Amino acid sequence: MGSRSATASFDWLTIFLFLALAGIGWMNIYSASLEADAVSGTFDLSNLYTKQFIFILFSLVLIVLILSTDAKFFERFASIFYIVSLVLLLGLYVFGKNVNGATSWYAIGSFTLQPGEFAKSATALALAKYLSDIQTDVKSFQHQLRAFLIIALPAIFIIPQPDPGSALVYAAFFFPLYREGLSGIYLIIGLITVSLFILTLIVGPLWITVGVVAIAIALLIKNRKKRTGKRFYFLLPVICIAFAFSVNYIFNNVFEQRHRDRFNVVLGNDVDQQSVGYNTYQSEIAIGNGGLTGRGFLQGTQTQGDFVPEQSTDYIFSTVGEEWGFIGSTLVVFLFVGLILRVIFLAERQKNQFSRIYGYSVAGILFIHFCVNIGMVTGLLPTVGIPLPFFSYGGSGLWGFTILLFIFVKLDSNRVNEW
Repeated sequence: MGSRSATASFDWLTIFLFLALAGIGWMNIYSASLEADAVSGTFDLSNLYTKQFIFILFSLVLIVLILSTDAKFFERFASIFYIVSLVLLLGLYVFGKNVNGATSWYAIGSFTLQPGEFAKSATALALAKYLSDIQTDVKSFQHQLRAFLIIALPAIFIIPQPDPGSALVYAAFFFPLYREGLSGIYLIIGLITVSLFILTLIVGPLWITVGVVAIAIALLIKNRKKRTGKRFYFLLPVICIAFAFSVNYIFNNVFEQRHRDRFNVVLGNDVDQQSVGYNTYQSEIAIGNGGLTGRGFLQGTQTQGDFVPEQSTDYIFSTVGEEWGFIGSTLVVFLFVGLILRVIFLAERQKNQFSRIYGYSVAGILFIHFCVNIGMVTGLLPTVGIPLPFFSYGGSGLWGFTILLFIFVKLDSNRVNEW
């Protein structure tokens, strides 16, 4: 009876969505890598789809281990997991292996492991532990600073590898912070900064100056009867204009050439489609080829012709677009959105603050990965090398997301015992 009740407490809808995404992902990896591996046997370990199948089987073992562990274990040792993840990230600078220009991997023979994929779970646990321990919201600047430090440390260690895409994911942790009472002013500042940066690259700082001054004058006229707060209408435009004039310097001197090239692709500036914009260009062709219903499984000309680079990893969604079309792509999008919304729903019903904060962290991480990857593949966002959760090829990524999600499934199953 005890075993049956424990099994019944798991959220089977979340488990089903995970299995559906991992299964559909494997089918697309099979399609994207079949042509290159056609000379090998189906179960040859040199095949990407065979390796991914083994990764999925090992993920099922991880799931059993996690769901068999006492839920309190993850809260009790959250700080230890976090410290170990930081040590592993730092160790890459001494023992790491360079793969595709980034020193983000440990190599043990032919096996490689990317600790950054597991640091997300550790950071989510550490943030949940800290915020639940202080037993208050995060309106205090002191608490905000400590929470920001927990989030920032792994990102700071990851950026110089260089792996800015993985570091970008840590912005997802602002999601649970807002749920716990962080002021919306940080979000407003962030949106203004990103918008100004992009608009300045498009129209130039002079037009930004004209626009900012015009908005400031309009707001000043509208609120002319107010006696206080008028300094705001002078100070904010000065800051915005100063930032706008610094954008070109930042873009040309701080960003690396490959990052500038990726921005130029998205902004529609002149780029060489055979070099800088090749990945995105071929991905867009593949998705466009799919039309409404797709060309059919194993029938995609771009996919089977191996035209899209990294199609089994970062660009796996282009296989969905070509072979399954708009209808299949929409189904995959609905599965991801359904999983994210389900995690948020489960997080809201938690009696324990630790579980709620961790759940919102999971939802935020999945959301960032999903949005950025789909935007990257469709040409709406720069290429930053962020995989599609449970979908892209790779053991570290699949195991990292599996651990991230199923720790929360375990925490949720324990909510009946929490007060």
